[in-house]
Amino acid sequence: MSAVKGVEILGQMTPAARKILTPDALKFVAKLVRKHAARREVLMAYRDVRQAAVDAGKLKLGFLKQTKKIRDGKWKIAGIPADLQDRRVEITGPVDRKMIINALNSGAKCFMADFEDSASPTWELMIDGQVNLYDAVRRKIAYTSPEGKDYKLGKDIATLIVRPRGWHLLEKHILVDGEPAPGGIVDFALYFFHNAKELLKRGSGPYFYLPKMQSHLEARLWNSIFKDAQAELKIPQKTIKATVLIETIWASFEMDEILYELRDHIVALNCGRWDYIFSFIKTYRAHADRIIPDRLGVTMDKHFLDSYSKLLCQTTHKRGAQAMGGMAAFIPTKDAAKNEEVFAKVRADKLREVNNGHDGTWVAHPGLVQVAMAVFDEHMPTPNQIDKKFADRKIKADDLLKLPEGQITEAGLRNNINVGVQYLEAWIKGNGCVPLHNLMEDAATAEISRVQVWQWLKYNAKLADGRHVTRELVLSIIDEELAGLRKSFGDERYYKGRYAEAAGMFARMSTASQCADFLTLPAYEYLN
Repeated sequence: MSAVKGVEILGQMTPAARKILTPDALKFVAKLVRKHAARREVLMAYRDVRQAAVDAGKLKLGFLKQTKKIRDGKWKIAGIPADLQDRRVEITGPVDRKMIINALNSGAKCFMADFEDSASPTWELMIDGQVNLYDAVRRKIAYTSPEGKDYKLGKDIATLIVRPRGWHLLEKHILVDGEPAPGGIVDFALYFFHNAKELLKRGSGPYFYLPKMQSHLEARLWNSIFKDAQAELKIPQKTIKATVLIETIWASFEMDEILYELRDHIVALNCGRWDYIFSFIKTYRAHADRIIPDRLGVTMDKHFLDSYSKLLCQTTHKRGAQAMGGMAAFIPTKDAAKNEEVFAKVRADKLREVNNGHDGTWVAHPGLVQVAMAVFDEHMPTPNQIDKKFADRKIKADDLLKLPEGQITEAGLRNNINVGVQYLEAWIKGNGCVPLHNLMEDAATAEISRVQVWQWLKYNAKLADGRHVTRELVLSIIDEELAGLRKSFGDERYYKGRYAEAAGMFARMSTASQCADFLTLPAYEYLN
């Protein structure tokens, strides 16, 4: 229980939790939850209704007829604060203490501190993350590793942006009137309550990344929450500034509308490319003619992804907003030759983005900050390129829906299974950001692996060698990959881990008759 009527805390009340979950903070959380949770439920049901219509072939995705006036209008967003004008390279990562210090010191312009896809939402991390951000905002954050190495903030640090959890996730440890609170509202409210005024005193502000939206109606809900939060704490309206990740195929058709709903608070849209690919597959789960080839071959030069990138740049710049590029998931290695190969791929990716019109991009590792920065410095000497409007671009719905070409291979199937199992094993142990095969995997990339195996099995996809993907093949490869992990890690590490549980979960989800919306929903039950 807690000191606040109607609010029950089921997680352990550690000293860290007591610092964050104060009576006033919980009252603030509860007020927002009570006013807005019911609307969230309606919007989650609306997702299901639209998906069912696509499944039944009764709805074709496209630009909304009823909002054409918004797309044709001359309106613009309210404006962009000084410390968000130049976002040419942003680094992302979870909210653990060492990561926050390293990311803020990395040389990137901004750091997205993540309560979502790169964080496993254990009670400990969600609460400690709030403490870590509280200390970071006040520049009091420090960390000493078990080996005795000290970490502290340098003089010049990145601008802090926080990503709360998506609308689909609940926080089971905080009950408001007997129901789990929406995780996104909890993350937003606690950070905003404790830090908004301090950030303003320091010349910055409460900045957020908003994930996984599927419609402008969901953006409208966030806007209502922002307005109520600012009013409650007597902070001027339009102080909150948000960047929305366009990481669902649904949202790609409602970019103007999302900008419009959040026009007083929004500064940018972002190409959340990995979740976007996941959404593309999941949305067409009932259509045998929409099968996607090997994940590693679905790169940003594919027509549907390039069109999405170009449309996002055109749409944002028309409204005075920024267009943020996607994640370079590569990780530098100790092999100089392999590193140069990685750097070349990152440079080519970032060159495509800056030429498409993006004002900045993401990296997952500090070692890639300067590689990406050099490309944007050369091709975008100004803080951003919002002045480039791209009015001649004529991107149609069919461009966004065009299937990528490519093969389905056993290697691709094995990689999906290997990544899916290893990521799930790390996630249920509390780690949501996992380096695998020289890539930084998070929930979005693991989701592609999982849903792709499901799709190939569901429709008996043909491999490049002529065989078909069958239940027997999938289960046998899961067993083989599991045996390979045991051999690679050794018995001690293997049995101390949770590989068998992860493999079982992956097998159940990839062979199920119905495609689960998110792997993190059943996996959340494994977390304390």
